[in-house]
Amino acid sequence: MQHGAVNLSQGFPNEPPPLSIRLALARAVLAGVPEDLTDTSATCASIENMLKKIQDNDEDEGTTYSTSVDELNQYSPPMGRSDLRAAIAAHYKRLYDYDVDPDQGITVTLGATEAVASALRTVGRPGDKAVIFEPYHELYPSQTKIFYMEPEYVTLREDPQAGTWAFCVDELAVALEGAKVLLLNTPHNPTGKVFTHDELRIIVDLCIKHDVYIITDEIYDGMTYEINGTQHKHILLPREFPHVVDRTLVCNSVGKSASATGWRLGWCLMPPHLTETYRGVHDQLVVMAPHPIQYAGLTYFDLPKEYFTRTLSTRYIDRLNTLASSLRKVGFEVLDPEGAYYLFVKYRSVQQLSEMGPWDASMYMVKEVGVACVPGTNFYGSDHAMQNEAQEYLRFAACRSVKDIEAACEKLEATLSKGKT
Repeated sequence: MQHGAVNLSQGFPNEPPPLSIRLALARAVLAGVPEDLTDTSATCASIENMLKKIQDNDEDEGTTYSTSVDELNQYSPPMGRSDLRAAIAAHYKRLYDYDVDPDQGITVTLGATEAVASALRTVGRPGDKAVIFEPYHELYPSQTKIFYMEPEYVTLREDPQAGTWAFCVDELAVALEGAKVLLLNTPHNPTGKVFTHDELRIIVDLCIKHDVYIITDEIYDGMTYEINGTQHKHILLPREFPHVVDRTLVCNSVGKSASATGWRLGWCLMPPHLTETYRGVHDQLVVMAPHPIQYAGLTYFDLPKEYFTRTLSTRYIDRLNTLASSLRKVGFEVLDPEGAYYLFVKYRSVQQLSEMGPWDASMYMVKEVGVACVPGTNFYGSDHAMQNEAQEYLRFAACRSVKDIEAACEKLEATLSKGKT
């Protein structure tokens, strides 16, 4: 804000959630009791009537209008509304043909962040080793350390010829020896990698061999793209590899897919033998996700199937391509992402940034270019990677509005044109 920079650093959209779920939330808060939310026009009329009654009655703050009962602004069951858990189960059946028990296999959480934290505490104990692919989402190491677990890193490395990121199987095998849990994020932040079936089979086999639980973070599951004729698809681990169901916890949320990162509505699919422990941890950490937002979540899961299979896979692709094109023009080395909405790019070929470390390069981008990004060192934890890979990258988020992306591209090309000093 101080430098008037376009914010392509934090990975949250600045466009609203679908209208239907915003209306559902408004109605839930105002009425406090459930109602049919399938008719958007009826919901609008209902909200208008409620507001009119409030104005006509000139009620004092804190009084209740037109009803003596309020349900939706009060506590829900800690594990989440039963109808919302049923809607989540139906969502997985509709998209993945995967059956999950809403009573024993799903807990509604305070976003995916809490879903992952509760999963870590459910299966992990102080001193346990947690294996994390780096670069990583910045919260993973912090969450393991909060619970006194020890993170160990396996490095994803860019393969420009193959056009993807890859891990060393031997490195992963060594890391999993004696580990309790593997944190897996796919589609991946920050690289945009979508783990393939063959890669996931290797991961599953190694985790079974070493008796390791798998916690997956799948908040970008609908955002996968076609690259060079190959259509990348998200693979739901327990659906594709049923023999690993008993050791897999799947975390997700509406935050990124509904452009509602402030709502903090997530969930976790867990094997029934962990449900009691998981829900106990969740209850003690946060009690529940906000009840009105849970109710609005019913409308989110009632969106047409095409929203999840088509809209999400196309919403950001033009923005990613536009931003990648401008970054390449001024010297950045950009690998096309297979999923999510980030560009994790090498910056040393940009003349003005070539001699700077990642932090200084990021600050230069904010102050002199007017485009905010994140230094690569935020995403690595191992000593070796911090001295090598981490020193090469910056991350840009292409989830902002088209107007913001275009403004950022103009600033990039005006300030960092090749050869300009």
